[in-house]
Amino acid sequence: MRCMMEENLILDKLVQFGLTRQEANIYLCLYQNGELTGYEVAKMTGISRSNVYGGLSDLTDKGAAFLVQGSSNRYVAASIEEFCDHKVKDLQNARTYLCEHIPEVKKSLTGYITVEGYSNICSKMSFMLEHTGQRVYIAAKAEYVNALEKELLSLVKRQIKIVLITDGELNSTELKEHAILYRSEGRGNVVHLITDSEYALTGEINKSKSDTCLYTAQTNFIKVFKEMLRNEMKLIEINEEKG
Repeated sequence: MRCMMEENLILDKLVQFGLTRQEANIYLCLYQNGELTGYEVAKMTGISRSNVYGGLSDLTDKGAAFLVQGSSNRYVAASIEEFCDHKVKDLQNARTYLCEHIPEVKKSLTGYITVEGYSNICSKMSFMLEHTGQRVYIAAKAEYVNALEKELLSLVKRQIKIVLITDGELNSTELKEHAILYRSEGRGNVVHLITDSEYALTGEINKSKSDTCLYTAQTNFIKVFKEMLRNEMKLIEINEEKG
C-alpha cells in the first residue's frame, strides 16, 4: 500500500512537470527498467501499444526520453534531474517573456477575491511577502509563521519591517531578533496578513483543498483591518504590563 501511495505521488509530481498521467506512467516504467521497446512498455504498464508509441513520441518531444542510438524502437528515460532542470529552464524563460510582454493591467484591484485551497493560499502569501517593499504584519500561530520562514528571512536581509503576532516559538533566531514580536495564545487556524498597507489576506486554513481566504487591495478594508491588529497589539502590551 505504501509503495503504491509513493508511486502515485511520484506520478502526480511528474504531471506537475507537464506530462500527462499516461506519459508519467510510461516515463516511470522506462526510468525503472532502462532501455525498452514500446512493446515491452505496453506489456509492463498495461497501456495499449498504440498509446505507448504515441506516449514515447511525446516524451521524446518533451525531453523526458531518448531514442537509443542505432535502434528504431528502443527508448531510454532522461535522468530526472535533466528532465526537471530542462522544464524549469523553459518555464523561467516563458516567465521572463510573459512578464516583459503581457499587456499592463488597466485597472488595479479594488474589490475582493477568494483564494481557494491550502496550496494556493500558501503560494499567495509567499508571493505577497516576496513583493513586500516596506512592512509586513502577520497574525497567525507559530506553525504557519514558521512555514513562511524562507520568505521572512529574505525580508530580514532587505531590512523590511516585520511585525508578528503569534502564539509559540519561531524556529529562526535571526527572525526573532529582527521582527517585532507579540505573544498571543490560542490563535487557532486563522491567518491575517497585510503587506505595505496595500494588500491583505485573511481566513482560516486547515491544510486542505477546502480552505478559503479573502484577498483584497480595498483601501477602507485594509485600514479597518490594520486598526484591528493595532488594537490587538495594544491589548497584548497592556496585559504584559499588568502581568
